[in-house]
This record gives sequence, structure tokens and C-alpha cells, in this order.
Amino acid sequence: MTNEHHDTPRSFRQPEIVAIRRRMLTEPHIAPLTAYVESLRVKHPDWEFQDFDPLDGGVDADMLFLLEKPGPMTSARTKRKGSGFISRNNDDSTAEALFTFMKHAGIARERVVLWNVIPGWNGTIKIEAGERHSGMQELANLLKLLPNLKTVVLVGRQAGKAANFMQSMNVKIFLSAHPSPKVRNMNRAMWDQIPEQWTAASRTRPENELSTNIVGSL
Repeated sequence: MTNEHHDTPRSFRQPEIVAIRRRMLTEPHIAPLTAYVESLRVKHPDWEFQDFDPLDGGVDADMLFLLEKPGPMTSARTKRKGSGFISRNNDDSTAEALFTFMKHAGIARERVVLWNVIPGWNGTIKIEAGERHSGMQELANLLKLLPNLKTVVLVGRQAGKAANFMQSMNVKIFLSAHPSPKVRNMNRAMWDQIPEQWTAASRTRPENELSTNIVGSL
């Protein structure tokens, strides 16, 4: 099975595709991030930490799309069993929109790594006091593993609250709405702006001059 056939929206509804992706976790570009996730599992055994998707750029990525908190379809322990990955191929509407918007923005997968400000799943989408702060502090360890990083897109209001923290990094920061059904239903204009915002972020190439300016609004 080629990447062409299993890199489609919601393709993780097929367990065999998830299994293929899991066998890729030791490939050189993703292995350091796999080890990083394993370290989180050791430090926080009460939380569930999903793996980075090996079809994305891994440690070679120059763009980090930082979302808010993993959802239930990233979890392999929920009743409707999820994938165990942070991925645009997950079987949920947010992942499907993320896949589609990436395509519209013309952003190649090998440029991107996906993660969350709150990096783990604890059985609820609610964000408790202290979770965001702890997640932002943990971000510093992740960024050490991304030597080519030039652009960070903070996706959603909760992720946007990391903007001040991220300004200490040598990256260009962009803001966008979250591609969730809730945003689509409550503020369609904001939802419709997402592909344009991501296209603007994609124009920051590794060879371009860097800035810590924050671009966009939530």
C-alpha cells in the first residue's frame, strides 16, 4: 500500500493503515520524536500521549502547527478506538478539515509537524487550570528536537495563549482559528479564513529572514 492510497482524509478509520504508520515510528526523521513521546509517558503515566505522524516532516520540519489539546479520536483507549497519533488522517471532522485546509494552502507534509499546547489526553477535552502552563513549559524540550523550525502556527484560542512564550524562540509566529466544527458553526467567517492564514504562514521558507512578529488574529 503506497502513501498515495493511505494519505487521505479519515484514512485512520482503517486499522491496517494505522498499523502501517506505527511500523514507521523508528524511521530516522521520526525516531527522536517517538523517543520524546515515550519520555512524556514515563514522566506522566496518568496521561495518554499520542505519537507524531511519520508521514509528516518529523525532525526535518520547518513548520510547527500547534493545536490545543488531543481529542478522543487520537486515543486508542476510548470506546470508539482512536489511532494513537496526532494526525490529519484521524477519523474525526477536525482532522478532516485540517487535511483539507493543508491541501488548499499548498503545504507539503514533509514541511510540517503537528502537536498540541497541552500535549496529552486525560479523558476530557476540558482544559483545567495549570494544564496550559505545564504544556508550554514542555514545549521547550520539543523545540530542541526541531533544528529546522522557522514557523509556528498557533491554531485556536488556547494555542494562541502561547504566543508570548513563543516569542522567545527564533521563529515567525502566525495565529489562526481552530478547524473544529464548533468554530465552523459559530463563526463561519473565521473558519473560512483558515486556509488563507495557513498559506501566508507557508511562505516563510527556511532561507527567508526570520522574525518574532505575530501575524493574524483569533
